[in-house]
Amino acid sequence: MGQEMKVIVFALAHEEYGVEVEKVKTIERMQPMTRVPKTPPFVKGVINLRGVVTPVIDLRGRFGFPESEFTDNSRIIIVSVGDIEVGLIVDSANDVIDVDTDHIDDPPEIVGGIKAKYLRGIAKIGESRLLILLNLQEVLNKSEIIQLENLEE
Repeated sequence: MGQEMKVIVFALAHEEYGVEVEKVKTIERMQPMTRVPKTPPFVKGVINLRGVVTPVIDLRGRFGFPESEFTDNSRIIIVSVGDIEVGLIVDSANDVIDVDTDHIDDPPEIVGGIKAKYLRGIAKIGESRLLILLNLQEVLNKSEIIQLENLEE
């Protein structure tokens, strides 16, 4: 058995994704956002989260999925990437599970339309469940992180 890794499971366009618990600060309900001009379309704006201005991106838009209306299940997962916090809009946040690191395979070139560079790996959970693990450093690449850091000032 490899090491256990705690993962937050969330849904996006009918697939299950995961991100390591230690990278997640909080999971918030949808809230009003202030749009910021001259940002990529998937950057939905900023929110004031307990006195901290936090940029929010729509993961559907980031991965080129069709946008959908936000529902009562939609959530903003606040993650820490480097020394900034960013909100990720997801369809729903479902679960926290333990993943055995021995059951994580390298990602294929493309999974569900998402390029491998955005993926950390594919975790096999039980007999028939696959969980796509995100590589947050790539989901928010360097130039975008610089752009988002400028939003916080």
